[in-house]
Amino acid sequence: MRSYTGVLIGHLLFATVCLFPGPLALAVAYVAWSEGDDWAWIALTVGLAVSAAVPVMAHRAARQEFPRITRRDRLKDTSTDYADDTFVLCAPRSETGPPEAELVRADVLEASLVRYEPDDEGTFTTYGGDYAPAEFTPLVRLRLRVRRDEGAGRFEVAGEWRVPSLCLSAVTAGRLAVFVDPAAPSKVTPLWPRSALLAGTRTCRVVDLEGRVTDVTRRSGRQLEQMRLSRAAGGVALVGDTIHLGRLDPETAARYTALADRYSAFPEEQAPVSEPGEETRWITDGLPGGAGAFGSVRRRWARRGGHLVRARFLRMSGTTTFQVHGPVLDTVLRIRPADGSPPFDASRRLTVPMNYLAVLNHTQDVVLVATPDSTSFVVDWARTNLLAGVTTAQVVTPDGRVIPLPPRSPALWPLMNLLVSHAVSRPTPVLDLRTPRLRHLAGPVMDVLRSS
Repeated sequence: MRSYTGVLIGHLLFATVCLFPGPLALAVAYVAWSEGDDWAWIALTVGLAVSAAVPVMAHRAARQEFPRITRRDRLKDTSTDYADDTFVLCAPRSETGPPEAELVRADVLEASLVRYEPDDEGTFTTYGGDYAPAEFTPLVRLRLRVRRDEGAGRFEVAGEWRVPSLCLSAVTAGRLAVFVDPAAPSKVTPLWPRSALLAGTRTCRVVDLEGRVTDVTRRSGRQLEQMRLSRAAGGVALVGDTIHLGRLDPETAARYTALADRYSAFPEEQAPVSEPGEETRWITDGLPGGAGAFGSVRRRWARRGGHLVRARFLRMSGTTTFQVHGPVLDTVLRIRPADGSPPFDASRRLTVPMNYLAVLNHTQDVVLVATPDSTSFVVDWARTNLLAGVTTAQVVTPDGRVIPLPPRSPALWPLMNLLVSHAVSRPTPVLDLRTPRLRHLAGPVMDVLRSS
């Protein structure tokens, strides 16, 4: 497990090498001053100016590579009050399409990753204005069952589409919003941001004209009709995760109200988090981001009181910077301190792995590594991916029995904390209780499994 101090020292050395004329100028200035040369102050000024850039450059690089969450990252803008179950996903706006195109639902029957091969090797790449460049957008082959309106029938279509990383969970969930050209029904255009909404990844609420709030997340039928109303009105802004009818024009608000009344009379049940047959859409194994694990532990950190903390993403919005493992996103997290103190929100720019983004429909939980005094937090993606179900965990009992833990098992969190409390590293998703380092934890581990 790397530490921020180690990363900072590495970047200080690198910055010193890159800006070596600064320290060199200081040495020259000292020699010139000792010899009484008048131009010594020029070399001193140049040396101080260049040398001062060394810690600045190192700090910025270390903060980007090792994104700690500290007091300075606490959310200062309190104008937006996020509910605990809110998740706002700010993806590019879906295209409007030609007027004659039909906006319908499509079920993902099969999905397979065709290609994701960016040229860069772990470096940060920034683009000017191109939100989702092709080289950082996975190419996925999909087989879809398109649900046209009654009387028009259903049909299947297959093809390859580039899926924006923020919308990968729509493939896992299996529900897409698509345009169908009536003149050529086989021509299907997925609308990825709307698909993330239809999949339930992004929460959606409606505030009516009387101020009543209705949660329509994963009410796929109503959401699809709301999308059609929005399209007919020229676009309706989803502010945060909420549509305020009082902010719409009277005609559009009246149509939304009529739709709400109809679904109030005949309530719609929530669609499943993921449609049946998720295993045929599981492209997560081919996406970058690293496997899940019970995690590494630095003994000194653990013995001094270092611990794990759970947090939850409340908001993600894209930037124009990308990395091989995933996009660099502006995020808001709600952190729940382990000591029981009130949770707080923090805003931080993070590189979010692709394989984690693919399961956002299941969970937005994240695991943080906290310092003993709980003043600094770092996202642990290995533990986060295991907790999110990207990787399946196993426990091997002392007698050799293999106990598979289902994805997102409630036993994962207490097992991670148990290992940390005993300063035991396990950088794999398998707990083999036959190994000497884990043998003394066999009893507590089995107790956790029985109680979960």
